[in-house]
Amino acid sequence: MSEVSVTMSRALNRALRDAMVEDERVIVYGEDVGRLGGVFRVTDGLAAEFGEHRCFDTPASESAILGTAVGMAMYGYRPVVEMQFDAFAYPGFEQLVSHIAKFRSRTGGRVSMPIVIRVPYGGGIGGVEHHSDSSEAYYVATPGLHVVAPATVADAYGLLRESISSTDPVVFLEPKRLYWSKSTEDLSASDAEIGRAVVRRPGGSATIIAYGPAVPIALQAARAAVDEDWDLEVIDLRTLVPFDEETLVESVCRTGRAVVVHEAHGFAGLGAEIAARISERCFDSLRAPVGRVTGFDVPYPPPALERFYLPDVDRILDAVARLRWMVDH
Repeated sequence: MSEVSVTMSRALNRALRDAMVEDERVIVYGEDVGRLGGVFRVTDGLAAEFGEHRCFDTPASESAILGTAVGMAMYGYRPVVEMQFDAFAYPGFEQLVSHIAKFRSRTGGRVSMPIVIRVPYGGGIGGVEHHSDSSEAYYVATPGLHVVAPATVADAYGLLRESISSTDPVVFLEPKRLYWSKSTEDLSASDAEIGRAVVRRPGGSATIIAYGPAVPIALQAARAAVDEDWDLEVIDLRTLVPFDEETLVESVCRTGRAVVVHEAHGFAGLGAEIAARISERCFDSLRAPVGRVTGFDVPYPPPALERFYLPDVDRILDAVARLRWMVDH
Protein backbone atom coordinates (compact mmCIF):
# COMPACT_ATOMS: atom_id res chain seq x y z
CA MET A 1 0.00 0.00 0.00
CA SER A 2 1.50 3.32 -1.10
CA GLU A 3 1.90 6.14 1.39
CA VAL A 4 -0.44 9.08 1.02
CA SER A 5 1.07 12.55 1.17
CA VAL A 6 -0.78 15.33 2.96
CA THR A 7 -0.22 19.07 2.61
CA MET A 8 -0.01 21.39 5.59
CA SER A 9 -3.27 22.99 4.49
CA ARG A 10 -5.04 19.62 4.60
CA ALA A 11 -3.41 18.74 7.92
CA LEU A 12 -4.81 21.93 9.44
CA ASN A 13 -8.20 21.14 7.92
CA ARG A 14 -8.12 17.69 9.48
CA ALA A 15 -7.12 19.13 12.86
CA LEU A 16 -10.12 21.46 12.77
CA ARG A 17 -12.46 18.68 11.67
CA ASP A 18 -11.23 16.24 14.30
CA ALA A 19 -11.60 18.85 17.02
CA MET A 20 -15.13 19.72 15.86
CA VAL A 21 -16.11 16.03 15.86
CA GLU A 22 -14.80 15.52 19.38
CA ASP A 23 -16.16 18.71 20.94
CA GLU A 24 -19.34 20.43 19.81
CA ARG A 25 -18.21 23.60 21.58
CA VAL A 26 -15.56 24.19 18.88
CA ILE A 27 -16.82 26.92 16.53
CA VAL A 28 -14.90 28.00 13.41
CA TYR A 29 -15.51 31.35 11.80
CA GLY A 30 -13.95 34.30 9.99
CA GLU A 31 -13.91 36.02 6.62
CA ASP A 32 -14.74 33.58 3.78
CA VAL A 33 -14.09 30.47 5.90
CA GLY A 34 -17.59 29.06 5.37
CA ARG A 35 -18.81 28.60 1.81
CA LEU A 36 -15.44 29.33 0.19
CA GLY A 37 -13.46 27.25 2.67
CA GLY A 38 -10.96 30.04 3.32
CA VAL A 39 -8.55 31.79 0.98
CA PHE A 40 -6.11 28.89 1.40
CA ARG A 41 -8.90 26.27 1.68
CA VAL A 42 -7.94 25.37 5.24
CA THR A 43 -11.62 25.27 6.27
CA ASP A 44 -12.84 23.57 3.08
CA GLY A 45 -15.87 21.35 3.65
CA LEU A 46 -16.37 22.19 7.32
CA ALA A 47 -19.52 24.27 6.81
CA ALA A 48 -21.06 21.54 4.67
CA GLU A 49 -20.29 18.84 7.24
CA PHE A 50 -21.06 20.65 10.47
CA GLY A 51 -23.56 23.28 9.35
CA GLU A 52 -23.34 27.04 9.19
CA HIS A 53 -23.98 27.36 12.93
CA ARG A 54 -20.50 25.85 13.57
CA CYS A 55 -18.49 27.11 10.57
CA PHE A 56 -19.59 30.42 9.13
CA ASP A 57 -18.57 33.61 7.37
CA THR A 58 -18.30 36.98 9.10
CA PRO A 59 -18.22 40.58 7.92
CA ALA A 60 -14.78 42.03 7.15
CA SER A 61 -14.27 43.28 10.70
CA GLU A 62 -11.41 41.72 12.63
CA SER A 63 -12.33 43.67 15.75
CA ALA A 64 -15.83 42.19 15.67
CA ILE A 65 -14.47 38.68 15.03
CA LEU A 66 -12.26 38.81 18.11
CA GLY A 67 -14.84 40.64 20.21
CA THR A 68 -17.49 37.99 19.58
CA ALA A 69 -14.89 35.30 20.34
CA VAL A 70 -14.53 36.79 23.84
CA GLY A 71 -18.28 36.50 24.39
CA MET A 72 -18.37 32.94 23.05
CA ALA A 73 -15.50 31.88 25.29
CA MET A 74 -17.23 33.39 28.33
CA TYR A 75 -20.29 31.26 27.56
CA GLY A 76 -18.31 28.03 27.29
CA TYR A 77 -17.57 27.77 23.58
CA ARG A 78 -14.12 27.23 22.03
CA PRO A 79 -13.96 29.63 19.08
CA VAL A 80 -11.32 29.17 16.39
CA VAL A 81 -11.18 32.33 14.33
CA GLU A 82 -9.22 33.19 11.20
CA MET A 83 -7.66 36.58 10.46
CA GLN A 84 -7.25 35.64 6.75
CA PHE A 85 -3.92 37.48 6.34
CA ASP A 86 -1.28 38.59 8.86
CA ALA A 87 -1.61 42.34 8.45
CA PHE A 88 -5.41 42.11 8.32
CA ALA A 89 -5.31 41.22 12.02
CA TYR A 90 -4.21 44.67 13.19
CA PRO A 91 -7.72 46.22 13.41
CA GLY A 92 -8.54 43.54 16.00
CA PHE A 93 -5.41 44.11 18.05
CA GLU A 94 -7.17 46.14 20.74
CA GLN A 95 -9.57 43.28 21.49
CA LEU A 96 -6.65 40.85 21.61
CA VAL A 97 -4.45 42.91 23.93
CA SER A 98 -7.04 44.55 26.16
CA HIS A 99 -9.45 41.64 26.61
CA ILE A 100 -8.40 38.22 25.30
CA ALA A 101 -4.90 38.32 26.79
CA LYS A 102 -5.99 39.78 30.14
CA PHE A 103 -9.31 38.11 30.97
CA ARG A 104 -7.94 35.22 33.04
CA SER A 105 -5.82 37.62 35.12
CA ARG A 106 -8.58 40.21 35.36
CA THR A 107 -11.03 37.65 36.77
CA GLY A 108 -8.54 36.05 39.15
CA GLY A 109 -8.53 32.86 37.09
CA ARG A 110 -12.31 32.41 37.18
CA VAL A 111 -12.83 33.03 33.45
CA SER A 112 -10.53 31.50 30.85
CA MET A 113 -10.29 32.40 27.18
CA PRO A 114 -10.00 29.15 25.16
CA ILE A 115 -9.70 31.02 21.86
CA VAL A 116 -7.47 30.13 18.90
CA ILE A 117 -6.62 32.99 16.54
CA ARG A 118 -5.38 31.51 13.26
CA VAL A 119 -3.10 33.94 11.40
CA PRO A 120 -1.69 33.00 7.97
CA TYR A 121 1.62 34.86 8.06
CA GLY A 122 4.95 35.48 6.36
CA GLY A 123 6.19 35.98 2.82
CA GLY A 124 7.43 33.86 -0.02
CA ILE A 125 4.17 33.70 -2.00
CA GLY A 126 4.50 36.90 -4.02
CA GLY A 127 1.88 38.66 -1.94
CA VAL A 128 1.27 42.39 -2.12
CA GLU A 129 1.23 44.86 0.77
CA HIS A 130 -0.65 43.64 3.89
CA HIS A 131 -0.35 40.01 2.77
CA SER A 132 3.18 39.05 3.86
CA ASP A 133 3.84 40.46 7.33
CA SER A 134 5.62 38.54 10.07
CA SER A 135 3.92 40.04 13.10
CA GLU A 136 4.99 37.60 15.81
CA ALA A 137 6.89 40.24 17.82
CA TYR A 138 3.61 42.01 18.63
CA TYR A 139 2.08 38.84 19.99
CA VAL A 140 5.04 37.51 21.99
CA ALA A 141 5.30 40.92 23.68
CA THR A 142 1.74 40.54 25.00
CA PRO A 143 1.59 38.67 28.33
CA GLY A 144 -1.33 36.26 28.53
CA LEU A 145 -1.05 34.84 25.01
CA HIS A 146 0.46 31.61 23.79
CA VAL A 147 2.09 31.94 20.37
CA VAL A 148 2.63 28.90 18.15
CA ALA A 149 4.43 28.68 14.77
CA PRO A 150 4.60 25.20 13.19
CA ALA A 151 7.08 24.39 10.42
CA THR A 152 6.07 20.85 9.44
CA VAL A 153 2.88 19.15 8.32
CA ALA A 154 2.71 16.89 11.37
CA ASP A 155 3.36 19.76 13.77
CA ALA A 156 0.67 21.85 12.09
CA TYR A 157 -1.86 19.14 12.91
CA GLY A 158 -0.57 18.32 16.39
CA LEU A 159 -0.04 21.88 17.55
CA LEU A 160 -3.42 23.05 16.29
CA ARG A 161 -5.10 20.22 18.19
CA GLU A 162 -3.11 21.19 21.29
CA SER A 163 -4.06 24.84 20.82
CA ILE A 164 -7.78 24.12 20.52
CA SER A 165 -7.62 22.02 23.69
CA SER A 166 -5.84 24.76 25.63
CA THR A 167 -7.71 26.90 28.14
CA ASP A 168 -5.44 29.82 27.28
CA PRO A 169 -5.73 32.02 24.17
CA VAL A 170 -3.40 30.94 21.38
CA VAL A 171 -2.20 32.95 18.39
CA PHE A 172 -1.57 30.22 15.83
CA LEU A 173 0.78 31.47 13.12
CA GLU A 174 0.46 29.49 9.89
CA PRO A 175 3.37 29.96 7.42
CA LYS A 176 1.66 30.66 4.11
CA ARG A 177 4.48 29.46 1.90
CA LEU A 178 4.41 26.08 3.62
CA TYR A 179 0.68 25.47 3.10
CA TRP A 180 1.51 23.28 0.09
CA SER A 181 4.45 21.43 1.66
CA LYS A 182 3.77 17.69 1.84
CA SER A 183 4.45 14.82 4.22
CA THR A 184 3.56 11.14 4.54
CA GLU A 185 3.83 11.21 8.34
CA ASP A 186 1.04 9.78 10.46
CA LEU A 187 -0.64 12.93 11.76
CA SER A 188 -2.29 11.14 14.65
CA ALA A 189 1.17 10.13 15.91
CA SER A 190 2.39 13.73 16.20
CA ASP A 191 4.35 14.37 19.40
CA ALA A 192 4.10 18.16 19.09
CA GLU A 193 3.61 19.87 22.41
CA ILE A 194 3.08 23.52 23.24
CA GLY A 195 6.21 24.80 24.96
CA ARG A 196 8.60 22.21 23.51
CA ALA A 197 11.18 22.93 20.80
CA VAL A 198 12.72 20.14 18.74
CA VAL A 199 16.16 19.48 17.25
CA ARG A 200 15.54 18.99 13.53
CA ARG A 201 19.17 18.26 12.74
CA PRO A 202 21.90 17.46 15.29
CA GLY A 203 25.31 19.08 14.86
CA GLY A 204 28.35 20.38 16.66
CA SER A 205 29.74 23.44 14.83
CA ALA A 206 26.97 25.96 15.58
CA THR A 207 23.29 26.11 16.51
CA ILE A 208 20.79 27.55 14.02
CA ILE A 209 17.54 28.59 15.70
CA ALA A 210 14.46 29.06 13.53
CA TYR A 211 10.69 28.71 13.48
CA GLY A 212 7.86 28.61 10.96
CA PRO A 213 8.90 29.29 7.35
CA ALA A 214 12.56 29.83 8.31
CA VAL A 215 13.03 26.19 9.38
CA PRO A 216 13.24 24.65 5.88
CA ILE A 217 15.72 27.38 4.88
CA ALA A 218 17.84 26.66 7.96
CA LEU A 219 17.87 22.96 7.10
CA GLN A 220 18.91 23.74 3.52
CA ALA A 221 21.74 25.86 4.87
CA ALA A 222 22.82 23.04 7.19
CA ARG A 223 22.98 20.62 4.27
CA ALA A 224 24.96 23.11 2.18
CA ALA A 225 27.33 23.75 5.11
CA VAL A 226 28.62 20.18 4.90
CA ASP A 227 30.70 21.27 1.89
CA GLU A 228 32.47 23.74 4.22
CA ASP A 229 33.04 21.04 6.84
CA TRP A 230 30.55 22.71 9.15
CA ASP A 231 28.17 20.55 11.15
CA LEU A 232 25.19 22.76 11.96
CA GLU A 233 22.53 21.88 14.51
CA VAL A 234 19.05 23.16 13.61
CA ILE A 235 16.45 23.82 16.31
CA ASP A 236 12.79 24.39 15.43
CA LEU A 237 11.21 26.44 18.24
CA ARG A 238 7.64 25.41 17.30
CA THR A 239 6.27 27.46 20.21
CA LEU A 240 7.35 31.07 20.70
CA VAL A 241 5.40 31.45 23.97
CA PRO A 242 5.89 29.45 26.15
CA PHE A 243 9.55 29.57 25.17
CA ASP A 244 11.64 26.40 25.48
CA GLU A 245 14.82 27.99 26.80
CA GLU A 246 16.33 24.76 28.07
CA THR A 247 16.59 23.08 24.66
CA LEU A 248 18.38 26.14 23.26
CA VAL A 249 20.73 26.45 26.23
CA GLU A 250 21.76 22.81 26.05
CA SER A 251 22.52 23.09 22.35
CA VAL A 252 24.37 26.42 22.39
CA CYS A 253 26.45 25.51 25.45
CA ARG A 254 27.57 22.45 23.50
CA THR A 255 28.25 24.10 20.10
CA GLY A 256 29.50 27.46 21.41
CA ARG A 257 27.92 29.43 18.56
CA ALA A 258 24.37 30.44 17.64
CA VAL A 259 22.53 32.12 14.77
CA VAL A 260 18.84 33.06 14.98
CA VAL A 261 16.86 33.13 11.72
CA HIS A 262 13.43 34.68 11.12
CA GLU A 263 11.59 36.55 8.37
CA ALA A 264 10.48 39.52 10.48
CA HIS A 265 12.64 42.64 10.53
CA GLY A 266 15.58 42.51 12.92
CA PHE A 267 15.19 45.56 15.16
CA ALA A 268 13.27 44.58 18.32
CA GLY A 269 12.34 41.28 16.67
CA LEU A 270 12.04 37.96 18.48
CA GLY A 271 15.62 37.17 17.50
CA ALA A 272 16.84 39.96 19.77
CA GLU A 273 15.12 38.39 22.80
CA ILE A 274 16.50 34.96 21.91
CA ALA A 275 20.00 36.38 21.53
CA ALA A 276 19.72 38.09 24.91
CA ARG A 277 18.61 34.91 26.66
CA ILE A 278 21.39 32.87 25.06
CA SER A 279 23.95 35.50 26.09
CA GLU A 280 22.68 35.43 29.68
CA ARG A 281 22.54 31.65 30.02
CA CYS A 282 25.46 30.58 27.80
CA PHE A 283 27.95 33.41 28.26
CA ASP A 284 30.81 31.22 29.47
CA SER A 285 30.31 28.77 26.61
CA LEU A 286 29.94 31.24 23.73
CA ARG A 287 32.92 31.43 21.39
CA ALA A 288 31.41 34.32 19.40
CA PRO A 289 28.49 36.77 19.68
CA VAL A 290 25.04 35.46 18.79
CA GLY A 291 24.28 36.15 15.13
CA ARG A 292 20.97 37.07 13.54
CA VAL A 293 19.68 36.62 9.99
CA THR A 294 16.37 38.45 9.55
CA GLY A 295 14.30 40.56 7.23
CA PHE A 296 15.43 44.15 6.81
CA ASP A 297 14.12 47.07 8.86
CA VAL A 298 11.71 48.27 6.17
CA PRO A 299 8.06 47.56 5.33
CA TYR A 300 7.63 44.31 3.43
CA PRO A 301 8.71 44.93 -0.19
CA PRO A 302 6.79 44.38 -3.46
CA PRO A 303 6.71 40.79 -4.75
CA ALA A 304 9.53 41.34 -7.26
CA LEU A 305 11.88 42.30 -4.42
CA GLU A 306 10.94 39.85 -1.69
CA ARG A 307 13.74 37.42 -2.60
CA PHE A 308 16.22 40.09 -1.49
CA TYR A 309 14.35 40.66 1.77
CA LEU A 310 13.83 37.12 2.99
CA PRO A 311 16.62 35.17 4.72
CA ASP A 312 18.19 32.58 2.44
CA VAL A 313 20.88 29.91 2.50
CA ASP A 314 23.70 32.27 1.53
CA ARG A 315 22.87 34.79 4.27
CA ILE A 316 22.75 32.05 6.90
CA LEU A 317 26.09 30.59 5.78
CA ASP A 318 27.63 34.08 5.76
CA ALA A 319 26.47 34.56 9.36
CA VAL A 320 28.03 31.25 10.39
CA ALA A 321 31.25 32.14 8.56
CA ARG A 322 31.48 35.43 10.48
CA LEU A 323 31.21 33.58 13.78
CA ARG A 324 34.00 31.20 12.81
CA TRP A 325 36.17 34.09 11.56
CA MET A 326 35.84 35.76 14.98
CA VAL A 327 37.12 32.60 16.63
CA ASP A 328 40.05 32.18 14.25
CA HIS A 329 41.14 35.79 14.71
